[in-house]
Amino acid sequence: MSTFSGLNTAHSGLAAARRALDVVGQNVANANTAGYTRQRVLTSAVGAANPVGMAAGGVRPGQGVSIDGIARLGSANLDAQVRFTAGGSGYSAIRANAMSAVEMSLHEPGENGLSARLNEFWAAWQDLSNRAGESAPAELLIVQANALASSLADGYHAVDAQWTQVRRDLDGMVAELNATASQVAELNGRIRKTVASGGSPNELLDQRNLLTTTLAALSGATLRDTGDGAVDVLVGGNTLVSGVTFQALRIDGATRMDAADGDPPRLEWAERSGVRVTADGGEIAGALSVLAPADDGRGGSIAEVASSYNAFARDLADKVNAVHRTGSTRSGVTGLDFFQVDSRRPAQTLSVTPSDAADIASGAPGAGGRDGTIADRIAQLGVSADSPSAAWSSLVTTIGVATRSALQQASLADLAATSAVNMQLSNSAVDLDEENVNLLMFQHAYQGAARVLTAVDEMLDTLINRTGIVGR
Repeated sequence: MSTFSGLNTAHSGLAAARRALDVVGQNVANANTAGYTRQRVLTSAVGAANPVGMAAGGVRPGQGVSIDGIARLGSANLDAQVRFTAGGSGYSAIRANAMSAVEMSLHEPGENGLSARLNEFWAAWQDLSNRAGESAPAELLIVQANALASSLADGYHAVDAQWTQVRRDLDGMVAELNATASQVAELNGRIRKTVASGGSPNELLDQRNLLTTTLAALSGATLRDTGDGAVDVLVGGNTLVSGVTFQALRIDGATRMDAADGDPPRLEWAERSGVRVTADGGEIAGALSVLAPADDGRGGSIAEVASSYNAFARDLADKVNAVHRTGSTRSGVTGLDFFQVDSRRPAQTLSVTPSDAADIASGAPGAGGRDGTIADRIAQLGVSADSPSAAWSSLVTTIGVATRSALQQASLADLAATSAVNMQLSNSAVDLDEENVNLLMFQHAYQGAARVLTAVDEMLDTLINRTGIVGR
């Protein structure tokens, strides 16, 4: 074996140590970079040559070290778990936020809630029954009734505004989904080229991993490895990204809650109108579930609350009017309604029919202008078993329970997502203590290889320049 082979062995050690130091430096530089996965140099020992003839001899050492590549120390399983939990967390968070906003709009319990307006309304009827024939309690009743109708309309409008806000946010989610999918497709192409040319695509893989996590959080997307460095992205089993191409999505359907019954918002392919796409999870699926039309308690949460507002307005008007029609005004007029309501939009259109005390049928027919029998009967509606107040209290309780349930689910989903991210980071994040140890190790390796190189160089110098001149 040639003595010169020692130079090559030492040089390979120098090159491997230097490359390892470069990688350690890259890790340290990106210790705080979001999505960065730590890297390591992969090396293997070069086996000994097997010469024949005159060079043949006994056992020989190897020929140094080979740099086989730079490994990205990530875990496909942990990455997949992060994407899965991100989809669940996004879905639950949207639903919880929507229900929390609806609950806050109720202002219950509190002096600004509908319960307070109802109590004041029933109290005004009771006061009128005790002071029938006087103008002051009748005028106060009209004021309280108008305040009740206004509070009911305000509550409905708040729910309607929440629906519109979620619908607007949904368009933004799909726009972000399309932009992110486009970036994933572009990265697929770059990674393919890098892999084909023998380069290291690690940083590109980190970027794509972050983007695919965003896609999962938005739509519950899943990945399929194509084997050439690229990945396909699937939404509901449909291919969103395939290699270097992607198919854009859009939201079609109503942009107003009152039009959603016949035309609910839905996810479709942008280039294939009418072809729906079902998101398995994520923020988009959560928003679509919230925006679904009412369906006897099984529909979208916002529309169900709006439907309950309408049902309450109809119930209140029907029950008060049913009793008010049996009474008579001071002038003896009977059969009058106290509330007017449009059956198509009850909560928004509930209004008070009487404009002054003369139009309120507070007494029984023929009992005289100071009779308050009918006013008392209407006041008692507030404490009956099937009173509108009881119905409203039940609605508030139902919304509160649903909101609490949604918040608990969102909290659990967030804990699962956080745990998955922590597990991912514990495996792939840069540990500065570990990198410092590696830095010292490779530094000493470099120094050792340099000493070997120096020793071989001195041996060769003696062999070449000093052989045969001993004793001169």
